[in-house]
Amino acid sequence: MSSIKQDDLIDSIADALQFISYYHPKDFVDAMYQAYQQEQSQAAKDAMAQILINSRMCAEGRRPICQDTGIVVVFVKIGMDVKWDADMSVSDMINEGVRRAYLHPDNILRASILDDPLGARKNTGDNTPAVIHYEVVEGDRVEVDLAAKGGGSENKSKMVMLNPSDSLVDWVLATVPTMGAGWCPPGMLGIGVGGTAEKSAMLAKEVLMEPVDIQQLQARGATNRLEELRLELYEKVNQLGIGAQGLGGLTTVLDVKIKDYPTHAASKPVTMIPNCAATRHAHFVLDGNGPALQKLPSLSDWPEITWDVGPSARSVNLDKLSKQEMLDWKPGETLLLSGKLLTGRDAAHKRIQALLESGEGLPQGVDFTNRFIYYVGPVDAVRDEAVGPAGPTTATRMDKFTDMMLDKTGLIGMIGKAERGPATIESIARHKAVYLMAVGGAAYLVSKAITNSRVVAFPELGMEAIHEFEVKDMPVTVAVDTRGESVHSTGPAKWKSLIAQKIEVKTGA
Repeated sequence: MSSIKQDDLIDSIADALQFISYYHPKDFVDAMYQAYQQEQSQAAKDAMAQILINSRMCAEGRRPICQDTGIVVVFVKIGMDVKWDADMSVSDMINEGVRRAYLHPDNILRASILDDPLGARKNTGDNTPAVIHYEVVEGDRVEVDLAAKGGGSENKSKMVMLNPSDSLVDWVLATVPTMGAGWCPPGMLGIGVGGTAEKSAMLAKEVLMEPVDIQQLQARGATNRLEELRLELYEKVNQLGIGAQGLGGLTTVLDVKIKDYPTHAASKPVTMIPNCAATRHAHFVLDGNGPALQKLPSLSDWPEITWDVGPSARSVNLDKLSKQEMLDWKPGETLLLSGKLLTGRDAAHKRIQALLESGEGLPQGVDFTNRFIYYVGPVDAVRDEAVGPAGPTTATRMDKFTDMMLDKTGLIGMIGKAERGPATIESIARHKAVYLMAVGGAAYLVSKAITNSRVVAFPELGMEAIHEFEVKDMPVTVAVDTRGESVHSTGPAKWKSLIAQKIEVKTGA
């Protein structure tokens, strides 16, 4: 019988969460680099280059891979013979570890968890509570798998109750295109099948803790039906041509994971949960011999990649920009932004809408006339940083506010990640505005282009407050131009067609 000390579990949780905030798993880095080397779409290749460069920078600087440092999900297996040397519950110990990790002064992690989700939605301030799943097993050890799951990918989770005769492959191939690019592909798909509705969701989340190993599976061949399905889905999902960041390309998924469980004869519950480019998970075991701390990787695990925007990149002075100048911008074009812009996410947009509807007007110091808004909730700065990691959030969530913002505030452009909906694209075209895309999963890299930051409104919203950023050569891509052409429509369509043509040539069809 082993005795597990309270501080050993707390310290192990805190250490693991700090570790995964800035270290990608080596298997993920290797898979992303292989995809980068094989990619033929220049836009997708550039996006993957930024993700890999950002990953190495975070490993070197020990700062978060993504500004969304996630909701903590923990799977705990507790041996029946374990004895606890503690005066706290296991859940309280885990949450204390989360609290210490997210408030660590040398690497502050963004607090994203809101209490009272149907009401006040007030930030808890320390990213607690975690979502914890327990299992009591044989033995005298405590085994923990944990992840920090970003909201952008979690929001794209899909669940269905299929008929027993329905095809899983058909459902996945029909569903993945509806997920858009807000989950920051390329990443992994976790698929849970069987049990009940909630069991399938737990299976999907749990299987995402496994390493990327599809290349090894391809090399040795499938030995059972689940492995056959993994290989089939990996190939067919990538043939959809969605590509990195939804820009069109050869790689949409780095791996497909499937886990099943016995189910009712009348049922086939299925949940699919994507993992984004900020894949963060860790494993440790406590056996009574002290805390289980993560092993530091070698920087040689990261490839040396350079990314040059090239001579074709257009430099833009945001402080002097006119709508007339934007008429020349082309979908897929790279811009380097310099000057001042404002930030705002869901909560800020909701506040702005309420103020405009009441006739009160915008807060003092907030003027969107001829300006851009960046959809971001940054990490707090440490040391000499102007701001912490500050990558884009999913723009689609702001679609419901976009026409109002363009019509009533003088806003001329937006920056975020992923696609915009049809009504929003129509509004962008009607107002001769633009939507620009920054790479999701490159938050620390993006933050290096921000030279100054200050809060100008709604400070009580924390990371969702309106900031004014001053940027220097911030790289973005024109995603929707003033005519309403969207690269998230044209890019995947082009590459789906190109991939299909290559398959026809290869098979002689």
